Amino acid sequence: MSSLKIITLILAASCASSIAAQNSLIGDERALKKHLKQQQLQHLTPEQVVAHGKLLFNAKFTALDGAGRPAATSSEVPVKKQPGISLAMLRTAGPDSNACSGCHNQPGSGGSGEFVVNAFTSSGVTNVDFDSLEPQFSNERGTPHLHGSGLVELLAREMSVDLQQARAQGVAKARASQQSVSVKLTSKGIDFGVLKVSADGFIDVSKIQGVDHDLVVRPFSQKGVFTSLRQFSINAMNAHHGMQSNERWGSQWTNSDDFDEDGFKQELTSGDLTAISIYQASIKTPDQKLPQNPVLKQAALEGEQLFKRADCHLCHTQYLPLKSLSFTEPSPFNTAGNLRPTDGMPVYEYALSNDGLKRDKQGNWLIPVFSDFKRHIIADSEKPHFANERLSQRFIAIDEFISARLWGVGSSAPYGHRGDVSTMMQAILHHGGEARDSRIKFEGLSDLERRKIVEFLKSLQLSLDEERS
Repeated sequence: MSSLKIITLILAASCASSIAAQNSLIGDERALKKHLKQQQLQHLTPEQVVAHGKLLFNAKFTALDGAGRPAATSSEVPVKKQPGISLAMLRTAGPDSNACSGCHNQPGSGGSGEFVVNAFTSSGVTNVDFDSLEPQFSNERGTPHLHGSGLVELLAREMSVDLQQARAQGVAKARASQQSVSVKLTSKGIDFGVLKVSADGFIDVSKIQGVDHDLVVRPFSQKGVFTSLRQFSINAMNAHHGMQSNERWGSQWTNSDDFDEDGFKQELTSGDLTAISIYQASIKTPDQKLPQNPVLKQAALEGEQLFKRADCHLCHTQYLPLKSLSFTEPSPFNTAGNLRPTDGMPVYEYALSNDGLKRDKQGNWLIPVFSDFKRHIIADSEKPHFANERLSQRFIAIDEFISARLWGVGSSAPYGHRGDVSTMMQAILHHGGEARDSRIKFEGLSDLERRKIVEFLKSLQLSLDEERS
């Protein structure tokens, strides 16, 4: 056979293959055309990884992607449903959304959501998908924005390291001295209470404040119960979309490659989850946008000082120092069911932007998060509004919530963990419990001074620019 004929046959075969590949795309209703493996990420540019994560975040998943979970519940761990009729979509227990951006959409992808897209959360582990809005079956939660989430997770990681190192030093000191030792738990200027270590090694955790007894700061969810963007995403993908990750629903845990019995395997790979975590981590940091009107601008500037005078900053701490902007995925604090650095997969490193950030004299980045990352009791008999949940989540009291991060508050109405408060003034006046003294100071200001604080809070805004360049 001549060389020309061989070349002709090769070209014809290649052309046929290309046509077949293109024909396979006709009528393809999948939202996700490809998956990434964790090992592939090292060979992609940061922009390509973020782009894949953005695709996952905005994709309206279909049944052909594996959306839906006919045999699995919304539980955070693999739990089979009780036999019976299974609705494809269910507003309460879910699946209740086609895309992450279906709820996180104001002012753009990764933003907050209105009351109409509230989520209903259970205690976390259940074999029944509830179909009631009664508060004893679920807690109704508003959708928070995700801007600056990479910085939030890095702050929490560094704080966890500080607290656990303090505990280790206390244990070593007690062992060496054969005497009881009190350890003050502080990180980045935030007081998390005290633990006592007895000479025999017993650790009294009763005086720890605002953080779990394992001293891991969990910055995500309004109760502060999720460690990482990855853990948050794995939970949400199953609960809201019926998309299961191999990391938690795979055969290594369930002895099945299709635990939810929808006919689809490999619905979300580790590479996919790293990409969507990196995308969320990259979403632009909130900043301050002062009004152009000179009267309103001056009011906002004065409002910042009044905010401090009312002691609002004691919980809504304006700046927390961050040592490093290197975001590694997976998190070193992930638990089983979420990829961990010790699982043998390569760790992906992404450099977060420092755009708009200041540094202190020690070289730390100052993150204007307006939170202390602690849980506080924020309701009492006089101001009970924020104790309107009835179902305990992770054994946390129903009147206890993590301090809201106020950066971006001017762009993320409505307010409160249920999203049922329409103005910032109302939200402030609902504060009770540990916030009682501060609220009383706020109430003691003149009407104009209170409105200046609101004007200041209005200036803390999200950007329409979805991610860092």
